[in-house]
Order: sequence, then structure tokens, then C-alpha cells
Amino acid sequence: MAREVDVMLVEDNPDDATLTLRSLGKAGAADKVLHVEDGAHALEVLLGANGLAKLPRFILLDLKLPKVSGLEVLRQLKANARTRRIPVVVLTSSKEERDVAESYQLGVNSYVVKPVGFEEYTAAVVDLARYWTQLNEVGDRL
Repeated sequence: MAREVDVMLVEDNPDDATLTLRSLGKAGAADKVLHVEDGAHALEVLLGANGLAKLPRFILLDLKLPKVSGLEVLRQLKANARTRRIPVVVLTSSKEERDVAESYQLGVNSYVVKPVGFEEYTAAVVDLARYWTQLNEVGDRL
């Protein structure tokens, strides 16, 4: 799996994943996206021995995931010296204050509640992708 990835999308909902991938395409980031459908696979790719040689510029992470929750993924990524600097954006439907608070306590870089409307959702993902892949400076490229 030694390919270059700008964005890792961790999303189990196929409709949300499709819409997010299309939106990333509008932002010019779709050719270097890795989509995984559960938290265990995300951790395997990022922390496993046969994982990515080069880390993604940022991660879009849903919280409600099968196998390993998004909060646990975030906890493990921020606790690991190799992955702690990767910007993580939680993109979730949860507006629960405890989810927001715990995400920030664990080191999330941004918490975005998924907009309900198609246009709003697309605009939000395009803005996130452009910010994290084009505007944000990453020292010594993770």
C-alpha cells in the first residue's frame, strides 16, 4: 500500500462517503484520497507495519464507526509519535457536546457537523480540502 495519499477519509456510510469523495474531486484532491470504512482499518493503515509510507496531509474522520470508534482512532493517532502531527478533522453528524469536548481534549484540529443539504455539504468539504491541502503549511511534510 505504498502510495501517496493527501486525504484519508474514514467514513462507513456509503452515501456520505460518495458525496465526500465527489466534493474532494471538486477541490482537486480526489486523485490522492484513501477511503476506509472502519476505525480498525484506519489504524492498520496509519499505524501498521505495512501501512502508508508517507502520511496523509489530513484525515477526515467520522465518529460513529464500526469496529473502532472515531474517538478511539483519534486517541491512538494523537498518542503515536509518527501520526500525532497529522491534522484530523472530525466530520460527523454528532452535535453532542461530549463528543465535541472529548474530540478537542484528544487533540482534534477541527470539528465539523455534517451539513444536511447537498450544496452545503459539498461546500463544507471543498473548503476543508482546500484549506488542509493548499493553504495550511506543513513543516517538513509529515
